[in-house]
Amino acid sequence: MSSIKLFESKIVRSHWNSDKETWYFSVIDVIEILTDSPRPRKYWSALKTKLQSEGSELSQFVGQLKMKAEDGKMRETDVADTETLLRIIQSIPSPKAEPFKQWLAKVGYERMKEIADPSQSIERARENWQNLGRSEKWIQQRMTGQETRNKLTDYWKESGVEKADEFALLTNIIHQEWTGLTVKKHKDFKGLKSQNLREHMSEAELIFTALAELSTRQIAQTDEAKGLQENAIASKKGGKIAKDARLMLEEQTGKKIVSSDNFLPPTKDSKKLK
Repeated sequence: MSSIKLFESKIVRSHWNSDKETWYFSVIDVIEILTDSPRPRKYWSALKTKLQSEGSELSQFVGQLKMKAEDGKMRETDVADTETLLRIIQSIPSPKAEPFKQWLAKVGYERMKEIADPSQSIERARENWQNLGRSEKWIQQRMTGQETRNKLTDYWKESGVEKADEFALLTNIIHQEWTGLTVKKHKDFKGLKSQNLREHMSEAELIFTALAELSTRQIAQTDEAKGLQENAIASKKGGKIAKDARLMLEEQTGKKIVSSDNFLPPTKDSKKLK
């Protein structure tokens, strides 16, 4: 289970291995946070070389997993479990080291509680969104939309869609049909890079995304769609239903649904414009 964790509002890509009951974290993300380096990959490469020259076997405990990169593609990246990450942190002089260690402990403890009581993961997500300043209406729509999304992906799995790139392809068909933009172009429109698009959608965008995915699932179930090709046809039909609804609403209100707005913190340049 891959996810995004936040340390002081900064992204740490992570993966939960349910078999080993262990979190794995992107080493590059952690180094970027601890060092504020504009080139964390180069810093990590130099650190590995230094540790090896000192006889450290630490790099042997660093693995690789595919995680979403800034360009939106899944790419191999160095990951470490909590124990290995703590040893890496000890090699990095940083005032953030102790707060980060405490954060790691908190993440692990919270995951154990969520395993014992799955409802806590929902509350944790709600709390994170509240801390990011999202409104209660936005949070409710985001959670409803996620439930709709989960039901759709469950159907895809049951109907023979298995590969991650197939899920991405079907998602893109739905999205492009209702918005007129690919997922990547929509992210570019909002000025996003590695961020999750749905985390930066407006309430209206979330609603129409949910409508498109709900329509897709119901059409696929009615047509008993199997495999990638048949589900692609259902995806296009489902996206068109949301597209038609969007166009009707835009005609009535004169306002565009697909927006360039995002929830990114303002930059220095944007502050100057104000």
